[in-house]
Amino acid sequence: MDLSDYRSSASEKARIGDLMNLLPDATGSALDIGARDGFLSKLLANQFHRVTALDLEQPVIDHDRIVCVKGDITALDFESNSFDLVFCAEVLEHIPPPMLKKACAELGRVSKEHVLIGVPYQQDTRVGRTTCRQCGKFNPPWGHVNSFDERRLAELFSGFSVARQSFVGTTSAKTNALSSAMMDLAGNPYGSYSQDEPCVHCGGAVGTPVQRNIWQKVLTKTAVLTMTAQQKFVRPHGNWIHQLLRKQP
Repeated sequence: MDLSDYRSSASEKARIGDLMNLLPDATGSALDIGARDGFLSKLLANQFHRVTALDLEQPVIDHDRIVCVKGDITALDFESNSFDLVFCAEVLEHIPPPMLKKACAELGRVSKEHVLIGVPYQQDTRVGRTTCRQCGKFNPPWGHVNSFDERRLAELFSGFSVARQSFVGTTSAKTNALSSAMMDLAGNPYGSYSQDEPCVHCGGAVGTPVQRNIWQKVLTKTAVLTMTAQQKFVRPHGNWIHQLLRKQP
C-alpha cells in the first residue's frame, strides 16, 4: 500500500484529524503503538515532549523527540504507568483474537492516565473478504480479525472511563449468511486483494481472485442481488470509533 496516497484521501484526513482533536492536554510522554513510518508519531511530537514509536520491526524515524523501539503489544517492555498517553489506532482490529484481551491490558498497564484508541465500528468482516490462493481459506478484509462496538471496548478496557468519543465516516456495508456463503463458493471475487496483510491462516500472500466459471458468476450475481435487497433495512453508522479513555483511580 502506498501510504502517501492513502493518507491524502479525504476519509483518511478526516480520521487522522479527529484523532488529533481528541488528544488530551498532556504534554509529557506518549507511546505510539504500530508506528510504521512514523507519520502519526511525528504529529504526536508536535504536542508531546517525548514520543516512543513502537512496532513489530523497529521503526526508522528521524526526529529529535521520537525514540524508536521494537516491541510486541501483548508484552510491552515498559514499567507500569510509563506514559501520559498511549496512542493505538488501526492496530487492535489486527490482533489475533486469543491475544486481544492481553494486548488491551498491556495498553492500560503502561498508561499513566490516558489511552486513545481508533478501531473500525461494528464492521461486518464478511464484507470484502478474500479467498487465499495458497491455502484456499477465507480471510477477513484487510486482516481485520476483530469487530468492535461500545460494549466490547468497555469490556476490554474495564479499568478506564470514556472521556471523549467520536465517530468518523459513514458506512452501511453489510452482508448476510446466505450471500456470504454464495460469495465464498464463487471465490470471493470482490475481496480486498490489494491488502498488504498476509493470510491469517497460512501466513502467505493472499494473492489475486480466482478465475470464475459460469456457475461462480451466477452465484456472484445472486449474492449481489441478495445484499442489494437487504440494504433498505440497514441503518448507516460510523465507519470508525475513536475513544479517549481515562484511567480510573
